[in-house]
Amino acid sequence: MKFAHLADCHLGGWREEKLRQLGVESFKRALELCIAEKVNFVLIAGDLFDTALPPIDIIKEAVVALKCLKDAGINVYLIAGSHDFSPSRKTMLDVLEKAGLCYIVNENFILDNSGAKIAGVCGLKGGLEKGVYSGLNYESFENESGFKIFMFHTALEEFKTKETANMPAESVAVLPKGFDYYAGGHVHYIFDTKTENGILTYPGALFPNNFAELEEFKHGGFYIFEDGKLSYVPLSLVDVISIVLDANGKTPFELEGGIINSLENLDVNGKLITLRIEGTLKSGKSSDINFKDILTRTNEAYLLLKHIKISALEPNLEIKEDKEDELIKRALENQEINPLKFTFEKVMSIINTIGIEKEEGEKSLDFENRLIRDVSIILLGKKIEENEIQKNSAGEY
Repeated sequence: MKFAHLADCHLGGWREEKLRQLGVESFKRALELCIAEKVNFVLIAGDLFDTALPPIDIIKEAVVALKCLKDAGINVYLIAGSHDFSPSRKTMLDVLEKAGLCYIVNENFILDNSGAKIAGVCGLKGGLEKGVYSGLNYESFENESGFKIFMFHTALEEFKTKETANMPAESVAVLPKGFDYYAGGHVHYIFDTKTENGILTYPGALFPNNFAELEEFKHGGFYIFEDGKLSYVPLSLVDVISIVLDANGKTPFELEGGIINSLENLDVNGKLITLRIEGTLKSGKSSDINFKDILTRTNEAYLLLKHIKISALEPNLEIKEDKEDELIKRALENQEINPLKFTFEKVMSIINTIGIEKEEGEKSLDFENRLIRDVSIILLGKKIEENEIQKNSAGEY
């Protein structure tokens, strides 16, 4: 038995046109390799698309590629991931299934022509598939005979990395026992391990899904399983070169020179370049760096992708605060009439109060009312009630 295992294609996910097309080309190339390798079937373990309703041009590209598999007599089995799942159940995956281009896998076994039995659980946003696992008929799963594959789109606590430490996850114990192959998706790192009966794998993203993944992995890939043996197939359509520079203690001129020196020592022709710059400048600001000149030096590159996180060195904040304090005290001393008996402490309390931010999920009106109440306590020594705030807002007094 021979099959391919893909995951996290995220077709249409990149905003940058060239990178979005690279994602599509990686998908097409992967399916071409599946045909060339004469696999019995293909598994896609979630997030074929980056959204439940992807753009038309992305759908067209995916349909053409999947049609090639169908014409070659290769079945595709997929589950929805946290990105292409829709609570309304209106997802493009259903359209692909209706067109006969794939089979959507669920908790009921599907029998492939090769004899493999395939079942699985889709991925939901925020790890909400936990409720699906709690309702599984584990006894039925585990008593089923034959070569069994379980597809899932969930992070597993036991196999989390430093980068996925805060990702919602389940214990590996939620997976039904006794399967020969566990086809995982959702986490974008390459991983495989032996289980009691077989193998558990994550092939990672088919193409890097963000700047950090481009830096770390350079490219994506997928697994091919053949008669108990697992092999990883890398998909490197464009070479990636990563440049990382520290801005701490440098001037814009020095930093610009460092970028140019790094580029001059590289063959950038046809390469995808990632440029990461972080830190605090000794003087000046990031806009003083002549990126226009730098871009002209990368004309022959496939693409220059920048991640710039530079801050300017702040002046002595203690002196700045002292000056503000002096201005407030001087203004209070020059008041001829002070009916509210402003003191320096009261003014600072008001400044701190009106500087609060709206809480997550808090409505604008509720935030404004809370602000009025807090300031009224400082000014008047009492809280203005809700009905008084509403009257004032309506102009009744």
